[in-house]
Amino acid sequence: MKRISAAKIKNTVAGLSLKANFVLRPDVLAALKSAYKRERSSRAKGLLKAIIENAAVARRQNLAICQDTGMPCVFVELGQGVHITGNLKSAIQKGVEEGYRKGCLRDSIVKDPLKRGKPVFKPVIIHIDSVKGDKIRLTLMPKGFGCENKSQLRMFRPTASLEEIKKFIIEAVKSAGPDACPPYVVGVGIGGSADYACFLAKKALLRKLQTPNSKFQTELLKEINNLNIGPMGLGGKTTALAVNIETYPTHIAGLPVAVNISCHALRSATLVLSGAKE
Repeated sequence: MKRISAAKIKNTVAGLSLKANFVLRPDVLAALKSAYKRERSSRAKGLLKAIIENAAVARRQNLAICQDTGMPCVFVELGQGVHITGNLKSAIQKGVEEGYRKGCLRDSIVKDPLKRGKPVFKPVIIHIDSVKGDKIRLTLMPKGFGCENKSQLRMFRPTASLEEIKKFIIEAVKSAGPDACPPYVVGVGIGGSADYACFLAKKALLRKLQTPNSKFQTELLKEINNLNIGPMGLGGKTTALAVNIETYPTHIAGLPVAVNISCHALRSATLVLSGAKE
């Protein structure tokens, strides 16, 4: 059994809060640079160049990549051989608050969703998964709501065809149009229950952007890019950088499909913690 203190977790989360907001993920940056090379429209190339330069300035000067520093979502893979001394959830909440204050990042959370009120830094969203091993893997994603507001869920009949599902995903991107700051990364969750499909769609955004590994993903990405929404909605070949799909078994009577769209500033940071032997 390995021991990890809540204080160490808090400090780690504070650091991840800064890194995720200041440093664009390498795979996302690489995808943007690749899109820049492929674009033929001078306007689209100019916009992609500005996005890439913005990321460089943010990293160099420790500035937020985007003014919307999001609703932080923390994914925890908790090893079964780990003993946490202290309160895990409290440590994460305090770590986000500490990091956001230190980085002068925007406080964007209202505690009462109906009455609203003055924005604060917490509480944040926490997902905990128990896994094998004696380590903790912490991933922080600050998800802006310009793109989060474009999330969609549809409960299909189990007899639905791939074409019907594809049409729903493409229409979700089309309805987002220019509003969520393209080029997008499209997260898709298929299966589970209504709530779990939504979780899968967001979790799909954590996967590295790569060449589509299925015909379905290839077709989706091609058809989305044929929408000609383009960078910042002003036309071009690059409406989406990638389509990432996560699936899970589901009930015989249903087929949930969720779409979670990320703007071009898809931000996340990860760190694995090892503890001391007890």
